[in-house]
Amino acid sequence: MAKKKNKSTKKIRTFFITLGLVVLVGGGFKIFQLYRQVEETNINLDGKKEVYIYIPTGSDYKDVTNILYANNYIINRASFEWVAEKKGYAGLVKPGKYKLKDGMSNNQLINLLRSGKQVPVKLVFNKIRTKDRFAGIISNQIEADSLELLKLLNNESFLSDYGLNRETALCLFIPNTYELYWNTDAKAFVKRMDKEFENFWNKTRLEKANSMGLSREEVITMASIVEEETVKNDEKPRVAGVYYNRIKKGMRLQADPTVRFAVGDFEIKRILTKHLSIDSPYNTYRKAGLPPGPICIPTISSIDAVLNYEKHSYLYFCAKDDFSGYHAFAKTLQQHNVNAEKYRKALNKNRIYR
Repeated sequence: MAKKKNKSTKKIRTFFITLGLVVLVGGGFKIFQLYRQVEETNINLDGKKEVYIYIPTGSDYKDVTNILYANNYIINRASFEWVAEKKGYAGLVKPGKYKLKDGMSNNQLINLLRSGKQVPVKLVFNKIRTKDRFAGIISNQIEADSLELLKLLNNESFLSDYGLNRETALCLFIPNTYELYWNTDAKAFVKRMDKEFENFWNKTRLEKANSMGLSREEVITMASIVEEETVKNDEKPRVAGVYYNRIKKGMRLQADPTVRFAVGDFEIKRILTKHLSIDSPYNTYRKAGLPPGPICIPTISSIDAVLNYEKHSYLYFCAKDDFSGYHAFAKTLQQHNVNAEKYRKALNKNRIYR
C-alpha cells in the first residue's frame, strides 16, 4: 500500500514539474517574442545609412504611419503598431524633421518621434529681389507657408511691431545660413530673423551708420543698389562712395537698378529714355534721395561696403566697355560722358539694344 502511494505521489510531482517547465518555457518564449517586437531591427532604408522624414504640423498617428509605410521604411508593420500602442504614441505625435537610422528598433523609433527631438534645418538665402520670390524660397526650406509669409510682409500693423513698413520689410532679412526647426511657421520665422537682425547690427555697425547720418534701413536700401550695380566685392566700397557723395551734395542718385525695379523688368541691360520717364518713387532719375525701401535683399558684403564706403571725389560711374564687370569712375560730368559713350558703342557693337 505504501509503495502504491509513493508511486502515485511521484507521478503527481512529475506532472507538476513538467507543467511548470512548460509554463516556464512558454512564458519565456512569450517574453522573447515581446522583446523581438520592441528591440529588434524594424527599419530598412534600402541601403542608406539614414534618411529624413517630415511630419507636418497637425499630423496624427495615421498621418505618421502613412509617411513611414509609403516609403517602405517599416519592415514589420504589426510589431511597429503594437509598440506604438503600448507606448501611447498616438497621443504624442510631434511635428518636425526627424532622422531615421538604418537598423533602428521599434522602441528607438517611437522614442525618437515621441521626444520631438528633431534635426534642425540649415536655412539659406542670399540676394533676393522681391517679396514673393523670398517667401517662396523660405517656404521651400521650412514649413512656413509662402502666402502667409507674404501677407505678413505686406501687413503694416504686423510690421510696425518691428519698426518697419511694406517698403522696408525686406530690410529685416540678412542673407546668411541659419539653423532652425523645419516646423517653424511664418510669424516665428520673422521673429527669429528680427533677433538675427539685432545681432547683426552691433555697436560698430551702428556707430558707422550714425556717422553717415543714415538709419539701418537707409544703409540697407543703399546697399541694395550697390548690390545690383556690381558683382565685384572689391569695387563695392567705391560704388557706395559715389552714391554717398551724391546724397551729401543733394544730387539725384540716377541709379539704373532702381529704374529696373520700378519697371519690374530685371533683365533690362540698357536703360532707355522711355524707362527714365516712369513715375515711381523708385525711379531715382526723377526722385531725389534714396528710394523708400531696398530693391533687393543685399548681401552682407554690400551692407558692409556702404558702412565702409571709399572716401573719394567721384560722382559718376558707368560700366567699362570691356564687359569685365568693373566700372569706369569720373569726377566730372564731362569725363563721365566720355566713359558712357565708350560703353554705348560697345553695346551697339555687340548688338545689345535692350
